[in-house]
Amino acid sequence: MVEELFRQDAYLKETDATVTALEERGVRLDRSIFYPTGGGQPGDTGLLRWDGGEAKVVDALKADGSDVLHVLAPDALRPAVGARLHSLLDWERRYLHMRMHTALHVMSAVIKGNVTGGQVGADKSRLDFNLEGEVPAKEWVTEEVNRLIALDRPVTPQWITDEELNSRPELVKTMSVRPPVGAGRVRLLAIEGVDLQACGGTHVARTGEIGRIECIKIENKGKMNRRFVIALA
Repeated sequence: MVEELFRQDAYLKETDATVTALEERGVRLDRSIFYPTGGGQPGDTGLLRWDGGEAKVVDALKADGSDVLHVLAPDALRPAVGARLHSLLDWERRYLHMRMHTALHVMSAVIKGNVTGGQVGADKSRLDFNLEGEVPAKEWVTEEVNRLIALDRPVTPQWITDEELNSRPELVKTMSVRPPVGAGRVRLLAIEGVDLQACGGTHVARTGEIGRIECIKIENKGKMNRRFVIALA
């Protein structure tokens, strides 16, 4: 099982690690700063360096055994099992994902409806909502989200037991994705005075780091389903 450093410190940009397994698509490490694709957030990319070589990490995926598969470029060199290496994130891309992901949490507090899906991206991100009645205008969404962002509230992880989560269904906002249970506890993401929900993604430490956003599009995706697309301003 990998030590998930990205859950302990989302700002960790590089670290040393040991190769625990080789696979056709990439490698597994004993500790990782690479967030694996999940919960609407893309997997991280970056670089692995070791004595005698280096390889680009083009994706990170969840693997069996609560592990992370670091997907390497097809023509990349492969380090040997047991090799010590240095891993480096594409930090600019990761930080955009962190800002965007936290912005989506703020938007979920502004728009009152069940979240039916979402996707974090570096250029634009979205949340889909089931909405009854009037759909808010994108200008209103922009200003309300930015008003909360400007409060510069702390963003902190919390943990509750599986049983507590089951007794508080309001903590799971996304109808299409359930947080992983079975390990005994579930990670929550708290934005002080704004939002609290289950989430395992990477986030900024304060809402002020997001900067201004703009709701650039609202799309009709069904009878009540509306897609709100945002970009960093």
